[in-house]
Amino acid sequence: MARFALLSLAVAGAATANCVPGGGNHPGGPSPDQCRHAKAELSCSAAAQPGLVDSCCVETFGGLVLSTQFWDTYTGLESHGQLLPKNAWTLHGLWPDFCNGSWTQYCDLARQYDPHPAPNTTTGTPSGTPVPPYTGPTVDTFLTALGKPGKAMLDWMNKFWIAQAQPNTEFWAHEFSKHATCFSTFAPSCFSDKDLKEHEDLLTFFGVAAEYYTRLPTYDWLAVKGIKPSNSTGYTLGDIQKVLAAKHGAVPYIGCSGPKFNETAAGKGSLDNGRTVFTEVWYYYHVYGQVQAGKGKPVEASINGGSVSSCAKADKAVWYYERTKGSERK
Repeated sequence: MARFALLSLAVAGAATANCVPGGGNHPGGPSPDQCRHAKAELSCSAAAQPGLVDSCCVETFGGLVLSTQFWDTYTGLESHGQLLPKNAWTLHGLWPDFCNGSWTQYCDLARQYDPHPAPNTTTGTPSGTPVPPYTGPTVDTFLTALGKPGKAMLDWMNKFWIAQAQPNTEFWAHEFSKHATCFSTFAPSCFSDKDLKEHEDLLTFFGVAAEYYTRLPTYDWLAVKGIKPSNSTGYTLGDIQKVLAAKHGAVPYIGCSGPKFNETAAGKGSLDNGRTVFTEVWYYYHVYGQVQAGKGKPVEASINGGSVSSCAKADKAVWYYERTKGSERK
């Protein structure tokens, strides 16, 4: 079987435990001959348009790529062994937005493995094509059937790609079905190996998503600057943004949940209605050539004029809470 070698994305200083199985070498994707002479145009540039390039070799559909992470304090399934990684954020997903910042989802219903589609239409509106709930085998069985590479990937995912209030397998199926199917470079027609095994496109996508994640050690970047989970100390949004922007090369989107600052005792009377519990980071890229190649160019979360955070801006208004006892791996 021909194999397409990914750029190794593990960065110096990243925790060894975060390294993705296979050393950045995953099956599938265009054969070497297909993209050998293709120029790795930058997604969202004038040159990276369908008809001008091979959409298997240059991302032409989801050209604004987001590598997203969660900070959860519990999973709700601790009794089933579903635990959070120690001293690490968890992988949320790898998302293909359109260049203008809008997006679509569930682009290939033949590869729909999500038992609880959300939204339940391809457009998120009543006029969209319905997305039927999947009722077949769970995606972990697909990885297991692929032998050693699939089992190694599955082991990594169970450590770092963790769901809250639902089984990991359902979360992974959601991320693949909703997002992976909307990249041009992950289209089935791009997997040209005649002997490509069934479901190897899942292994490839999961591996690529994992490798983008390993180059973005959010926990370590913040901890080095003294920003660590605490139930007694609040942090300032600007300080978090400064640290992550310096390491990533562009300002990421910082997501908060929980009460609005002006709904809290500390923020009473304030006009600051940003939320106060630090839970998400979205890192934005344009990519050269295939998403699989890992050659991302960091871009600002505000590239299309949108917000760069849902968090409160007031001094010490953002809470980065400690994990619940018993929710982390030892």
